[in-house]
Amino acid sequence: MREAAGLSQRDLAARLGIHHSNLGYWERSGQPPRSDLLPAMADALGVSIEQLLGHETRRTNVVAPNGRSRLAFEAVSKLPKRQQLKIVEVVEALVAQHAVSQ
Repeated sequence: MREAAGLSQRDLAARLGIHHSNLGYWERSGQPPRSDLLPAMADALGVSIEQLLGHETRRTNVVAPNGRSRLAFEAVSKLPKRQQLKIVEVVEALVAQHAVSQ
């Protein structure tokens, strides 16, 4: 999930306020992270705590950005409307260009 979110171990560890070696251990061992980190980790990865623990009970059809994309769009949402519209134009152009090249 971390890689799918476009985050390195160091990136995610910095957001959680822990050492990156902890993430490496959890990823290698399959042991779950400490329970106090689950909400922040799930938020940083753009998933639910249930998904993070592999206990997803229902699937949703909503597709939303996660990881770095979600953080970037959250930052954009704080910009003035005029700047937001410029960013939307650029994103739309990139998406359209990608669709044509497929």
